[in-house]
Amino acid sequence: MTAKINTASVVQGVAMKIQPECVPCLLKRILFEAELSTPDNKRRTKALRIACQLLSELYNPSECSATIATQVHQAVYTALGDVDPYASLKQTSTTVAQSLVPKVTSLVACSPDPLRTSMVCAIIGNVLDFGIEGSSIHPRMLEQVFDTLYAEGLGHDEYPLLRRHLSKARHLVLCTDNCGEIVFDKVMCKELKTFKPDLHISVIVKDEPVLSDATQHDADAINFHEVVDDVYTTGCFCVGIDFAKLPEDARTALSRADLILSKGMANYESFWETSFRPVAYLLRTKCGTIARAMKLPQNISVIKACE
Repeated sequence: MTAKINTASVVQGVAMKIQPECVPCLLKRILFEAELSTPDNKRRTKALRIACQLLSELYNPSECSATIATQVHQAVYTALGDVDPYASLKQTSTTVAQSLVPKVTSLVACSPDPLRTSMVCAIIGNVLDFGIEGSSIHPRMLEQVFDTLYAEGLGHDEYPLLRRHLSKARHLVLCTDNCGEIVFDKVMCKELKTFKPDLHISVIVKDEPVLSDATQHDADAINFHEVVDDVYTTGCFCVGIDFAKLPEDARTALSRADLILSKGMANYESFWETSFRPVAYLLRTKCGTIARAMKLPQNISVIKACE
């Protein structure tokens, strides 16, 4: 089964449309990144006012929250005059995650199912998100919670279904999420290649800095290319993925994929709106809206496979 790109074909339903509680959450994150960016109260105020104005114009219960968030964050970055407010947090996240790689590789090596264990660890890395409820306060928090979250394991486990799709796949696309998290994704991709040596793995990262998400620069910094075949970008500033603006190479990779691995909540929001199948979601349900949409508890590690 090959995943097909069809941006006109949308999953019917309203589960991943913007919800009322998304508004204060988005504004909280805007305030967080404004405070990260500058001590200048005038610039912070300007950014917040622009965000409020845009939200009042863009809020539409029939619109995907990631689409609205993209426009608001882009306007705020412009108002702040800062192309990457999260730069320092992203760098620290990578450093912290790299310090945990020996522990992760040891857990994987000792596991009866190394691939599954690598996925559990990659999902734990999804806590490296900032400025929203259920996220990390600081990258160092990952060191404090890693053992607890690993012991908890998966709160929702559809790994057997994912593995069945993987056993038949020739082309896999991984859509990444946060910096630091991609350090563990690299370990996972190595295990994917061990599980199926002839598997062609393409990775899609952000084209421009957006929140704490990984870009091409961040993927290059950890030598992601050592364990995958191709690294592509989203081609634009976007929260999640804007399929209409995907470069041709990334679009082609998705269209020929036999399986897509989607990391994080924003990518879940984006793929939910499309007809891509099969797609497996690997994430922490940090947000109540996402948890309800997935019909799962909040603050658990999830592997959810959709055919």
